[in-house]
Amino acid sequence: MKTLLLSPLPCSPFAPPKTPHAPLSPSPHALSSSAVTPSSPSAAVVIGAGLSGLAAATHLASASVPFVLLEASDAVGGRVRTDSLNGFLLDRGFQIFLTAYPEARRLLHYPSLRLRPFYPGALVFHDGRLHRVADPFRLPLSGLASLLNPIGSIPDKLLVGLARLAAASRTDADLLSAPETTIAQRLGAAGFSPSIVERFLRPFLAGIFFDLDLATSSRLFDFIFKCLALGDNTLPSAGIGAIPEQLAARLPPGSLHLRSRVAAVDPGGASVTLECGEVVSADLGVIVAVEQPEAERLVPQFLPPMKEKRGAVRSTVCLYFSADRAPVTEPILILNGSGEGIVNNMFFASNVAPSYAPEGKTLVSVSLVGAFPERSDDELAAEVVRELAGWFRPQEVGAWKHLRTYRIGFAQPDQTPPTNLTAREPRVGAGLYLCGDHWSSATFDGALVSGRKAAEALLRDRGLVQA
Repeated sequence: MKTLLLSPLPCSPFAPPKTPHAPLSPSPHALSSSAVTPSSPSAAVVIGAGLSGLAAATHLASASVPFVLLEASDAVGGRVRTDSLNGFLLDRGFQIFLTAYPEARRLLHYPSLRLRPFYPGALVFHDGRLHRVADPFRLPLSGLASLLNPIGSIPDKLLVGLARLAAASRTDADLLSAPETTIAQRLGAAGFSPSIVERFLRPFLAGIFFDLDLATSSRLFDFIFKCLALGDNTLPSAGIGAIPEQLAARLPPGSLHLRSRVAAVDPGGASVTLECGEVVSADLGVIVAVEQPEAERLVPQFLPPMKEKRGAVRSTVCLYFSADRAPVTEPILILNGSGEGIVNNMFFASNVAPSYAPEGKTLVSVSLVGAFPERSDDELAAEVVRELAGWFRPQEVGAWKHLRTYRIGFAQPDQTPPTNLTAREPRVGAGLYLCGDHWSSATFDGALVSGRKAAEALLRDRGLVQA
């Protein structure tokens, strides 16, 4: 990884970040701050070093356009972060990387991420035991064996295969702009029975969209089904945070500035003001690449339609435990199809990527959908242990040690219909551009595409590329 030469902020003496989470590694991204002084008299400013901001910065760098990338926190990644704790790698919330994401394929170097795949299917807890649901296209024998289990009927399982084939045969642009309903309505219209919806599809899709009501756009259902059909579900060996770290490593030295929170953005896109009072010129324009609540704070005049839909914030809680062994040895996702309890899905992360736990230990990841503000971390951990003691041997689960709980209040933007996932204009004013998963689709790929489009719009507007 290339080293960024950073120096202390002149308006705020360097101090260790006040955060309960340790950074992934002692990289220059996490340990330094920098004076925000563009190296060129004409430069762009990108606000936010999440996936969309890093994608925008990467495209500006490839066009040899000078820029500064301002990030409020102590490391890159936004919501895509990994912490290291006593030899365990803890992703900040349940996140899986789909290798078939088209923009990610173009932008990322997969071999360097050392991606480790999940089993193509899932285990579903229902009626007191675990039932296997296998991908019949990749594991025909296991797929046939799962036809007779109680997780949906045989016609249901054929419908899953047909939905997969139909999605894989269409272009991404077609899927993301097709007539839409909610996912729940889409499943009903397709003929899926209540049993497969409640026992498999609801917990599976809720784990992706953090939406138990399945009120998310059917466009995203079809897009994700296509990606599942054409690629693998994976984890990077160094944690999900390795993805933004790879993008950050490509940026020009001195262009990334951490602990540089923006307080205000000039409506004309000419400058930004940091919390410490420093004004950073943006002669080429400003790209606002932050999550939706922060974008509403910085440029509220450009986001009134988004405010009308803020009633359905997608939240999640992720709990990690240490175990001496895993009761399931496969790298497989486990879903709660019982209709009871607070656990939505869980898996043994070190079964997927052994690097997620120190030798001789197992990392348990458990995901809940919702915020659970009325319950403390200890109460949630105790309830999860009690619940999972009914899935596995009680003595074994009772010996698990709680490592950390992540409460992700804003995990994803609300993407209930109507949505605009492909045609939203990144230019919102003269010299001012917006991007992020709230300005595109709520996926890794949507964030990357949105960042690229914002950079391309800026380059066109400044005559730096052909229109």
